[in-house]
Amino acid sequence: MLLVNQIRDNFDGVLLGLKKRNFPNAQAILDQVISLDDLRKSSQTERDQIQAEANSISKQIGLLMKEGKKEEAENAKSRTAEIKIRIKELEEQTSKAEEDLKALLYTIPNIPHTSVPAGKSAEDNEVVLQHGEIPALFEGKLPHWELIKKYDIIDFDLGIKITGAGFPVYKGKGARLQRALINFFLDEALAAGYLEVQPPIMVNEDSGYGTGQLPDKEGQMYFASVDNLYLIPTAEVPITNLYRDVILNEEDLPIKNVGYTPCFRREAGSWGAHVRGLNRLHQFDKVEIVQITHPDQSYNTLEAMSGYVQGLLKKLELPYRVLRLCGGDMGFTSALTYDMEVFSAAQERWLEVSSVSNFETYQTNRLKLRFRGEDKKTQLAHSLNGSALALPRIVASILENNQTPDGILMPKVLHSYLGFDKI
Repeated sequence: MLLVNQIRDNFDGVLLGLKKRNFPNAQAILDQVISLDDLRKSSQTERDQIQAEANSISKQIGLLMKEGKKEEAENAKSRTAEIKIRIKELEEQTSKAEEDLKALLYTIPNIPHTSVPAGKSAEDNEVVLQHGEIPALFEGKLPHWELIKKYDIIDFDLGIKITGAGFPVYKGKGARLQRALINFFLDEALAAGYLEVQPPIMVNEDSGYGTGQLPDKEGQMYFASVDNLYLIPTAEVPITNLYRDVILNEEDLPIKNVGYTPCFRREAGSWGAHVRGLNRLHQFDKVEIVQITHPDQSYNTLEAMSGYVQGLLKKLELPYRVLRLCGGDMGFTSALTYDMEVFSAAQERWLEVSSVSNFETYQTNRLKLRFRGEDKKTQLAHSLNGSALALPRIVASILENNQTPDGILMPKVLHSYLGFDKI
């Protein structure tokens, strides 16, 4: 979440950033933040002042009693009792102001980086670059939802039988392709200096608030109400929360973690060509990279992470493009996001396969994730993450772009992982 001082010190800049996001009632909400913070400060100041008065009176009471000034001592005791009542009132007032302020700050998204273009939807995103040639397929090409039936490698009907729509069953070479991609992505990350972790796939409420899924995306996550736990929408949540309430040493930065997990999202659609087949699922596999960095290095790190994900797409021989998301299409917690899209030759459209984002201090403020510099002072670190990569649309693109009349060719980089070169 935003820092109150960030809003106080750069009110107009924060307001402009929120307007770039098309955030409604920005002026009124920021004014309310300042008012609540003023109330919190004034209540705390008054409480401290009268507590000091009470401490002073307590010392005087003993002296007055020794001097035989009983009436003055009783008056002092009465004043002390009044102060105790007022202190309790002020503590309750301060606590409520803090809770209301925190709840309000949770509703305010991150401020976009200056390079983020204005815009309201995906139509306004900026194409940064495009790489690779669009494959020209033969007449009779099939979308992946037809190919998986033809070669019997993924079964949506079985998934519906077992669970419901959006939970496919991978089998045979389809299952092996999933496993090959996961291992390939993990091995590439390890070679790039990431430490592999295998986190839980359920998180508590504190973890959801820590990375910003709560309260913004509460309705989009599967919730186990009896245990008050959420199925993760991405490995970003548990991996980043490894460092909640942690003070790192500056020399330990950057922290680089990678993890594979299944991911769960309730909002996945179940009709229309744009969500058909593997295009949008309730459960899918993803390898996630997370970095915790020094604030001075986070945008260099973002560019490096974007380049790393592009390198994976190049090795998979998939044509792709990179988008800089506009203010209206960015995630709630992000300051700057690059989306990587792969071209699906059978569907003849671009499919998002990765988002790489810099959150600056938005998550780390919630997480209380800090580092200590040489001067022994602590400051908030910056957090970043990226999909490296999400499997469903990668699989869809591999199947569609590499289809031939007599089978589907596998990318060369996967041959050693698969044990076959063609489906």
